[in-house]
Amino acid sequence: MSEVRIAAEPRTEFGKGAARRTRRAGKVPAVLYGHGTDPQHISLPGHDLMLALKTPNVLLRVEGLEDGSALALPKDVQRDPIKGFLEHVDLLLVKRGEKVSVSIPVNVIGDVVAGGRLVQTEVELAVEAEATQIPESVSLDIDGLEIDSQVLARDLKLPSGTTLAADEELLIVQIVDASVSTEPAGAAEEGEAEEAAAEGGESAE
Repeated sequence: MSEVRIAAEPRTEFGKGAARRTRRAGKVPAVLYGHGTDPQHISLPGHDLMLALKTPNVLLRVEGLEDGSALALPKDVQRDPIKGFLEHVDLLLVKRGEKVSVSIPVNVIGDVVAGGRLVQTEVELAVEAEATQIPESVSLDIDGLEIDSQVLARDLKLPSGTTLAADEELLIVQIVDASVSTEPAGAAEEGEAEEAAAEGGESAE
């Protein structure tokens, strides 16, 4: 896992007004914390940070700090709910050799068996890995899985050095009969009741 270098600047103004000024300048307010240290309030270049965050669990080499530079992982990323731009980021300090708990994407590959349909109940998986060796994803090959097959968390082949942090019995995917409706019975009954009520209303008119 490669490091992405990003330049930080100290942040001395706080509050919504200060945050808006920071963002207008093309930067993102951030807090760097961990290892028992006092939180460091910094700002990061918005474009560089946006590109870096396209990689899940990206390892950042934050430069320009009082003590030089430090390794960090993004722990909480806040975005504008409408426009999607970065509003604030929390970064967790990490060290080489240190184990961290993260969630990685589950990448399903292969083709569903004829007559079957894939139902993926989990798109991410909680794992524990060395801070500088976090895998980008875990692959799940569904080739050869028959209808009614299930894959649990314990069945996944994790990359070397990565261990499962989720419940072993967690359902990841299942192959169901494509001809069978998976609509909950309650929803179907509710729909029938609404239809009957509507017909009754039309008769009354």
